[in-house]
Amino acid sequence: MNGRQRGKPVERTAARLGAVQALYQMDIAGTDVGETLAQFSSRARGENFDDGQCGEADYKHLREVVDGAVRQQAAIDPALDALLDKAWPLHRLDATVRAILRAGAYELMFLERVPARVAVSEYVDVASAFFDGAEQKFINGVLDRLARARRAAEFAA
Repeated sequence: MNGRQRGKPVERTAARLGAVQALYQMDIAGTDVGETLAQFSSRARGENFDDGQCGEADYKHLREVVDGAVRQQAAIDPALDALLDKAWPLHRLDATVRAILRAGAYELMFLERVPARVAVSEYVDVASAFFDGAEQKFINGVLDRLARARRAAEFAA
């Protein structure tokens, strides 16, 4: 953000933010994936992010992350729970944190074309749109541990 991204990366950042918002909405309101994606397709342009516009979202990526996170939730949630304190499993976390972790985990577990460090960094940036402190560090820690466990070769160098 902060003007450092141009072109396609900005569209992907907007897509990730939109995916988190869609997953949050589905979690809280109980809307289905088709209805939620229909709403987001009509507003995939010009989402506010931090203090500026991040431009048009890569709707294809947004849809892929939302569809995938929902479709693969039976694999994602246990993988995240294995990294969390037993007293604070995924279902007890804030709904926004849950949405960010699920979206990030989907990319780390199922979208190998996205470099692990990019996915972690992007979802920490998305977290900064919602939170100011501890949550960003928490999300970074969980996603970094998942990335290192799932994609050890990317961190070996």
